[in-house]
Amino acid sequence: MTDEPAGGRIFFSNVRRSLEEEDEIRLVSVGVDIGSSTSHLVFSRLVLERLDNRYVVSQREIVHESDVLLTPYADDMTIDARALGAFINRQYEMALLDPTAIDTGALILTGVAVRRSNARAIGDLFAAQAGKFVSVSAGDGLETTLAAFGSGAAARSIREANRVMNIDIGGGTSKIAVCEAGEIVEMTAVDVGARIVALDKTGVVTRLEEAGRRFAADAGLKLEIGLTPAAGELERMVELMASRLFETISAAHLSAETAGLLRLDPLKNQRRPDVVTFSGGVSEYIYNRQDSGFGDLGPLLARAIKKRVDAWGPRIARPDEGIRATVVGASQYTIQVSGSTIFVAPLETLPLRNIPVITPDLTLDADELDQDAIAASVKSALRRLDLHEGEQPVAVCYRWGGSATFRRLDDFCKGIAKGLSAQLAHNHPLVLVGDGDIGGLVGIHAHEEAKLPNAIVSIDGIILKEFDFIDIGAMLESSGAVPVVIKSLVFPTSSALGKIEAERAG
Repeated sequence: MTDEPAGGRIFFSNVRRSLEEEDEIRLVSVGVDIGSSTSHLVFSRLVLERLDNRYVVSQREIVHESDVLLTPYADDMTIDARALGAFINRQYEMALLDPTAIDTGALILTGVAVRRSNARAIGDLFAAQAGKFVSVSAGDGLETTLAAFGSGAAARSIREANRVMNIDIGGGTSKIAVCEAGEIVEMTAVDVGARIVALDKTGVVTRLEEAGRRFAADAGLKLEIGLTPAAGELERMVELMASRLFETISAAHLSAETAGLLRLDPLKNQRRPDVVTFSGGVSEYIYNRQDSGFGDLGPLLARAIKKRVDAWGPRIARPDEGIRATVVGASQYTIQVSGSTIFVAPLETLPLRNIPVITPDLTLDADELDQDAIAASVKSALRRLDLHEGEQPVAVCYRWGGSATFRRLDDFCKGIAKGLSAQLAHNHPLVLVGDGDIGGLVGIHAHEEAKLPNAIVSIDGIILKEFDFIDIGAMLESSGAVPVVIKSLVFPTSSALGKIEAERAG
């Protein structure tokens, strides 16, 4: 897509047609997941249809699912970007697609890959498509969320009216999400994974992560790269790993050893789930979709954790996606135009690109607004999407209720500013997106009365949801509005549609 205006409208460069005149748009998309253990791609064709003033995905056809590559590492245990690039190029060839033919996509770095020193080099592989891609380094919170939605656990919790737990077991970590009514109500992540120890065909240890050393020590084993574990030793270690993972998902109070493995806050575990689904690489063994090994602990870990969940009692169901659960199939481009009651200062703040959207749970129809509650909701939303460090700007989506009195506007603006303190401290602009006609008043108050020193972009008349990213274009001189391109993360199946369908049925 190009930002070059033609007659005041935004065009897709490959077909030179205006979004304002077309009822249907066809796009080619690619989703790329680079993980600490595996990497893979999914190519799709999307059909977008006009629904009121925005386009929604009406059809998604998978063109090519790549092979699953064991993420290549160099001798210094950094990801081998050259080998990874060769794999990616080969997948484009197998899909019969040229990179220039891609309209949109999502690049997701997950697991240990996020922390590798050459993560930037991985991004450089897609530099030529940077304007088209949503790029996300998914920390533990976001990866857990992606797995819950991509596996279909969130949709299942609506469809079956059940409490659904998804356990995504990857190479370096396991991510657990508990879903009710289409929402994640609890989540955590733990250092239990299939490739914290890897071996060659002769049984010699070739890779050993810190978590692998810790489990080996707790199990009384001596593991080092170049050594060959004795028969039965790895099984003893894996049983300990499975016990720690099971304690994480089931116990209300954790032992010090298990608590020390957590990467997020522990689950409350006050009520057992009705249904358990598994995703991630290890799930391929749990559901008998894979029987050959890859020189890691996957088969042993799958057997050990399934045995414990079977005895626990919840029904084990098949997910919509297993190893590909965190692959986001594409970024869909939709377009809306903001309302005219907006505030932008200074004007040169625009355009903004690839701004992640948060949708905090805000109650804004009470007579008095609680600044601290607003701030807490914003911080919770940031943490959920691993945006709490403040390293990039975010757009806060809100639904205003009640009158726009000075006191209510003041409490709202100050509460939002407290919640976004990390972003504002990094001198990022304050970006607010409402669905009504309040954007101008909110922006003016934040600038003139709350005296926020940051740039301010406050727009309205836009409908957003979590997992959206937005581009906000420069102000249109003819109308005083701004064009907003919305890039929604589209999951590989219809699993994310459960909530929409339920709402329509209601």
